[in-house]
Amino acid sequence: MIELTSLKKRISAWIDERYEISNLISYMKKKSVPKFRATFWYYLGGITLLLFIVQVVSGILLLMYYKGTENLAFESVQFINTKVYFGWLIRSIHSWSANLMILGAFLHMFSVFFLRSYRKPRELTWYTGFILLLLGFGFGFSGYLLPWNELAYFATKVGTDIVKQVPFVGHYFMVLLRGGEEVTGATLSRFYGFHVAVLPAIFTVFLTAHLMFIQRQGIHEPEDWKNKSESERSYMPFFPNFLLRDLLLWLIVINILAILAVFFPWELGQKANAFAPAPKGIRPEWYFMFMFQTLKYIPGKVWFIDGELLGIGFFGIAGFLWFMLPFWDKRTKIGIRNKLLNYIGIIVIMFIIVLTILGYVLE
Repeated sequence: MIELTSLKKRISAWIDERYEISNLISYMKKKSVPKFRATFWYYLGGITLLLFIVQVVSGILLLMYYKGTENLAFESVQFINTKVYFGWLIRSIHSWSANLMILGAFLHMFSVFFLRSYRKPRELTWYTGFILLLLGFGFGFSGYLLPWNELAYFATKVGTDIVKQVPFVGHYFMVLLRGGEEVTGATLSRFYGFHVAVLPAIFTVFLTAHLMFIQRQGIHEPEDWKNKSESERSYMPFFPNFLLRDLLLWLIVINILAILAVFFPWELGQKANAFAPAPKGIRPEWYFMFMFQTLKYIPGKVWFIDGELLGIGFFGIAGFLWFMLPFWDKRTKIGIRNKLLNYIGIIVIMFIIVLTILGYVLE
C-alpha cells in the first residue's frame, strides 16, 4: 500500500513537472459558483455540452458503416440497424441525443435570458451561444436527410422550398443546398458534407470561444447580489463541489438517454422515392415545428406580399432582435427593463410551446 502511494506521488510529480497540473487545480479551486434558488440553471450548459460529446462519439461510430450516396445511404443505415452489433442502439443514441441537445440548448438560452447573464461584460458569450444554437439547427436539418427515407426526402424538399422564398438570394441558396434544382443524390452528398465536416468545424470554433469566455469571466452572479453585503452572499467552490454535482447530473442524463434509446428506438421507414407520392405526416423535427405551423396559418397572400415570404421575414427579424438582445436591452430604461423582458420571454416561450403542440395535434 505504501509503495502504491509512493508510485502515485511520483507519477503525479512527473506529470506536474511537465504540464503544471497543480496550477490548473489551484485555478479551479479559486473559482466559485453563487448559491441561490436558481443555481440549478447553471448546470444546463454542462448538460448540453455532454450531449454534444455523445453526438460526436456516436457519430464517429456510425461513420464507420454509413455510405453517403443515393444508392447506398438507406441500405447502409439498414445494415447498421440489423447487422452491426448494437448498431441500432448507437443510431438511436445519436438521434435521441441530438434532440435532447437542442432541448438543453433551448433551456440554457432561456435560463441565461431570465437570469440576465448576457449583460455586460458577457455579450460575446450570448452571441457565440446563439450562433451555436443556430448551428445545432443546421446539424438537425442536414442530419435528417442522411437515412434517405421517405419522410426525410419530402421534408427536405419542403424545407428547401421555403428557403427559395427569401428575396433576391433565396433561389441561389436553394440550389446551393440541393446541388441543383431538385432534391437528388447531390443533395444527400452536400448534406452529408455539411453534417460531418463543415458544421462540426464551425461549431468547434464557436464552442471553443464560448467556453473560453465563460472560463475567463466566471459564472454570472445574480443582479440583486450587488445590493447584498459579503456576509449575505453564499458561494460554492467550483472544484470539487460544483463539478461533482455536474458529473452526477451527467450520469442521470446518460441514464435517461439510454432508456429512451432502448425503449424508443429510432425508426427507419421506407427508402426515398422521388416518383412516389408524398406520404402523410410530413413534418419537420419538433424544434422547427413552431415555425412550420406558423407558416401554415399565414394566408397565401397578405396584400401584395406572399404569405411564406412574410413568415420568413417575421422569423428573420425576430431572430435578429433576439441575437442583438444585449445591445437593445441596455437601451431600455432601467426601471422597466426587467419587467418588460420577463413578459417578452414568457410570450416567446408560450408561442413556441403552443404552436409546437398545435403542429402535432392538428397534423
